[in-house]
Amino acid sequence: MPRDRIPSLQRCGSRGSMQNVYSSANNSEDEEEVESKCSLSYKERRREAHTQAEQKRRDAIKKGYDTLQTLVPTCQQTDISGHKLSKASVLQKSIDYIQYLQQQKKKQEEERNTLRKEVLALKIMQTNYEQIVKAQQSQPGQAEMRVSDDVKFSVFQAIMEQLFIPFNNISVVNFTELSAGVFSWLEEYCKPQMLKESIMQALRRHSSQFMGLSTNL
Repeated sequence: MPRDRIPSLQRCGSRGSMQNVYSSANNSEDEEEVESKCSLSYKERRREAHTQAEQKRRDAIKKGYDTLQTLVPTCQQTDISGHKLSKASVLQKSIDYIQYLQQQKKKQEEERNTLRKEVLALKIMQTNYEQIVKAQQSQPGQAEMRVSDDVKFSVFQAIMEQLFIPFNNISVVNFTELSAGVFSWLEEYCKPQMLKESIMQALRRHSSQFMGLSTNL
């Protein structure tokens, strides 16, 4: 190979190596710039997602407070200053209302249990009364001796009318006078002997009326 060509080849080789070095350096800078942009874009997306999640959480809390103000009667009003109730006031009023509902529920359950006991007692009384009536009806001659309900009511009305005559004098101006008057009336007119005499008078009166009607017939 001629000697005059050797330096030119060397120069060409050196120039190619420099171009490769420059090309590698540029590629490295581009890759770093792309990675930096990707990393920045990921952070922005993450920050945006966090912002959206936080906003959604705040909207849910606000919706919850608005719902409480709609459902709780005591929250459907402004405070003394005329401003909208604070979140702390809404929570406290909601707690108070829930406790009130729990007390009302407990009271209703107690009343329901009392009514159940009364119904049970009435059923027992009804059963006993039906057994007594059935036993009386099964006895010979009881059907003819039975007193009609009209006669029973008439006797009861006569007794109550007689008792009402002194009871009508009791003062009802206030509860104290009413209580004192009722107790005095019970002691004087509702003793066994007095009641017995009232019942006997009512029976004699009814018997005389019945006998008069039978004679006229």
